[in-house]
Formats: sequence, structure tokens, C-alpha cells
Amino acid sequence: MTILSSSSQAEIFSKHRAPFFTGTDYSYWKTRMTWYLQSTDLDVWDVIEDGPNFPTKLVDGFLVPKPNQEWNELDRRNFQLNAKVVFTLQCAMDRNEYNRICQCKSAKEIWRLLEITHEGTNQVKELKINLLVHNYELFSMKENETIVEMITRFTDIVNGLEALEKTYKESEKVMKILKSLLSKWNTKATAIQEAKDLTKLPMEELIRSSMTYEINLTKKLQEGEDKKKKSIALKATTKEE
Repeated sequence: MTILSSSSQAEIFSKHRAPFFTGTDYSYWKTRMTWYLQSTDLDVWDVIEDGPNFPTKLVDGFLVPKPNQEWNELDRRNFQLNAKVVFTLQCAMDRNEYNRICQCKSAKEIWRLLEITHEGTNQVKELKINLLVHNYELFSMKENETIVEMITRFTDIVNGLEALEKTYKESEKVMKILKSLLSKWNTKATAIQEAKDLTKLPMEELIRSSMTYEINLTKKLQEGEDKKKKSIALKATTKEE
């Protein structure tokens, strides 16, 4: 019987299971966990955004915790919502990350602690953004790189920026891809720019069209190589005769 390692188990995707965090690739986990929580219940996400409303009452001009026996239905619901998110986040952590956040009493506190730990303060966050923007601006296709490999590298940069709340318009990303292609793609890039409205061209359509062009381009190059080999073989045979 095959036994999966903890890292393998962490990569098992399920719409019923919260994404698991092992302390690495935080931006990837944060994006997936955000969507997971929002898809579960928007009230759950509000607990992280706005914080829990722990039951309190006014005593001598000061807000103090309300005794459990005085809780109403709304108090119980708010407390339970926070407990639900806290438990979900705790179950989505490995032991090291759990030890980091186990003293937190609210989901908002856990979320902010993880952000500060793995993204840094605002100053550190700004430095990370500047580095990724630099990589974005200098991005270009590598020699012998397929369009899929190129898009994967580009997506990693864009996702990293979006996790740090720096976003680009779809049209900007499309134009960036077209400008980053190698010279052998000039014909295709020009055709797309002339035939399409780049402000409305989805990235998916650009990728699909580019992949089709790449397949045809590879096929033509292969046919040219085959003809060249046949020509050399024919000359060699003629010479021998």
C-alpha cells in the first residue's frame, strides 16, 4: 500500500477541504484560502475582514465582556462564526505554523499575523512589490522556451504581485506578452494586433491562439529539416552512383 507523505497530502486538491499551508509559497496559499473561505460563506470572510464581534456590554461607561448566560442569539452566532474560521485556519496549518498562531483568539488576528510573518511589514511588502515589478518590466521569452513555459513564468510574477495587492489590467498583460515574444513570433504578434482589439482580448484567447501558431511553426520547421535531410541523402546517393 502506498503511503503519501505530508507534502503529497498537502497537494491533494478538494473543494471540501481547506488548502493546507506548510510555511512555503504563502501567496499561493493565501489566494486559494481566500477563495475557499469566500465560497464557504461570505459571513465567514467578514469575520477575517472586520474581526469578530465578541459579546460585550456597557458597565460604568466601559465595554466589558458579556457573561455567557447573558448572550442573545446574535452574540452566539458571532462567537460561533469566529470559532468556525479559527478552527478552519488551524486545521489548514502544519505544526510549525500552528504553533505560530495557536495563541490567537480571533480569525482576523491569525490572518494578520500570517500576513506580517510571510509578507512582512508595509516596508518589506513594498520592497517585494518593487522586485516583482522589476521582473515584470524586464520579462521576455527565452530561447527554446515554449509558449506554455513562458506563460507559466509570467503568471508566477503576476500572481505574486496580485497577492501583494498590485494588479495589472488584462489588456496590459496581453500587450506585455506580445512585446515579450521572440523575433520569430513577430508575424503572429503583428497579426493579432491588427486583427484584435487588445483592450478586449482575453488572456485565454491569446494563449490558445499562440499555442496553435507554435504547433504549426514547429511542424513547418520539422518539415524543413526533413526536406533538408532527404536532399542530403539524395546527393550522397547520386554521388555514389
